[in-house]
Amino acid sequence: MNPIIKEITSAQVKKDITPFKVGDGVRVHTKVREGDKERVQIYSGIVIARKGHGIHETFTVRRISYGEGVERVFPVNSPNIVKIEVERESENMKARLYYLRERTGKAAVAIKEKDRSALIHAAKVAGAAATTEAAPAAPATPAS
Repeated sequence: MNPIIKEITSAQVKKDITPFKVGDGVRVHTKVREGDKERVQIYSGIVIARKGHGIHETFTVRRISYGEGVERVFPVNSPNIVKIEVERESENMKARLYYLRERTGKAAVAIKEKDRSALIHAAKVAGAAATTEAAPAAPATPAS
C-alpha cells in the first residue's frame, strides 16, 4: 500500500477489534438507523472469509435463515459495527470456507471446534507442576 494513503487512513482504522478468524462463530452488533431512531441489530453466523488489509479489510458471515443460506459482508473498520463477539472458536484448516455454500442442514454449520479440554488439562498439569516445584522436597531419612 502507498505509504501516503496508509498514513491518511491510519486514523480511521479501529484499534479495539476483537480478534477472530475464519471459521469462528461470531455475533456482529451493527447500528441500524430507521428514520430518526437508531438501534443495535445482531447478526450471528460463521465467518467464511476475511479479505483485505488496513482500512479496506472485510469479513463475510454466513448463517442459515429459514432454510436459506444468507451471507453478509462487513467492513472490519466500519463505524456502524458496535462490537464483534466470538461465540465459538474453530480449528479450521483453510483460509476461506466457501465449501459451506454447497452444504445444507446441520452440515452447513458443522465446523471442527477447538478442543478446549486439552487446553484445560494442560493448564492443570502446569499448575500442579508449579506447586510441586514451589514446595521444598522432604529430606530423605537415613535407614537404620
